[in-house]
Amino acid sequence: MAFNIWQFSKSAERGWRFDMKKISILLVFVFLSAIFTFSQDWKGNGRIMGHVLDEQGKPIEGVKVKLVYVPSNSGFEIMSDAKGEWRASWIRKGLWFIDFEKVGFEVKKIQFEVNEPPKKNPEINVNLKKAEGLVITEDLKKSLDEGNMLFNEGKYEEAISSYEKILASYPDAFIINKNIGNSYFLMEKYDKAEEYYLKILEKDPQNAEAMLLIGNCYANRGQNEKALEWYGRIEFEKIKDTTVLYNIGTNFYNISKFEEALKYYKKAVELKEDFLDALYQLGLTYLNLQNNQESLNAFEKYLKLDPNSEKASLVKSFIEFLKKKI
Repeated sequence: MAFNIWQFSKSAERGWRFDMKKISILLVFVFLSAIFTFSQDWKGNGRIMGHVLDEQGKPIEGVKVKLVYVPSNSGFEIMSDAKGEWRASWIRKGLWFIDFEKVGFEVKKIQFEVNEPPKKNPEINVNLKKAEGLVITEDLKKSLDEGNMLFNEGKYEEAISSYEKILASYPDAFIINKNIGNSYFLMEKYDKAEEYYLKILEKDPQNAEAMLLIGNCYANRGQNEKALEWYGRIEFEKIKDTTVLYNIGTNFYNISKFEEALKYYKKAVELKEDFLDALYQLGLTYLNLQNNQESLNAFEKYLKLDPNSEKASLVKSFIEFLKKKI
């Protein structure tokens, strides 16, 4: 029988291709198995559980418990239930990082050495402290960045929609109402802005910033008396923003409440010595109160900082007048 080398070579080629296909499938299977094994290498026979409580010992529901197996930097997340309870089963012995996160509370981070049977693990109970301000978790930060980007682009309607979604997902993040209020404020919808600022006071009755923003709504509607009523609720010592101090002072000045205006202008200048507008208004306020020496001092400080402007000419005339009076 004649031997056809061409047929042999084709048959050999088909066989080589078949073998390589099997090898390729095998390699893919091994690779996927390796990924699966790596991603699950925190699995074992250990079990841990615990409770998340507030400072008064009351259970906190909806706390995200993030567990990371340190040797492989892999792990998973679970949530605490209505009793503040959480459980993690089938985990490997060794060192774990455990983080406890919930909007409105300070993040708690602990380390825990997990044991596997027959050795038992003690119950893990932690107390979370209420945060002074809004604690930004990673998930919340991502959502907030999206809303803030729309806000900065002047897309206020879209920003409001984004912020409202955050509140739906994170009800404890009530301070986001300020972002919504600010959006309406810039749209000159002051009634709606006030509505959302008031939501902050429902949760935090002493929030000075919310009071200030409500006052600004009244000021922008031309209701100065109501604006001043709201400004008057703010603890004076808490105001550190020089522009805010200047604006409140000017509202008092415009309705001839010069003693009230004076303390705001004085503090604005104390915090920012080169605040020209505040210095000028300070001089005028002292003048209205017939405190000529203090008025002269304020105008002379102004002139040192701004000797050549149009307003400087007016200041010079005040200085000449006051020098004659003193």
